[in-house]
Amino acid sequence: MTAIKRAISDTVLSVTGADLAKHALLFCAACAFVFVLSLTDGLDLSPGFF
Repeated sequence: MTAIKRAISDTVLSVTGADLAKHALLFCAACAFVFVLSLTDGLDLSPGFF
């Protein structure tokens, strides 16, 4: 049990601000992608549409 606690605390302490920013940016990009997909739900996006 002590080894698990030590591994978790070492992992949490090794995370830098750049890692957090990168993951936050990736999360926002994924949310934007899903939002755009939800906007096009039901649209006919075949080549004839354009």
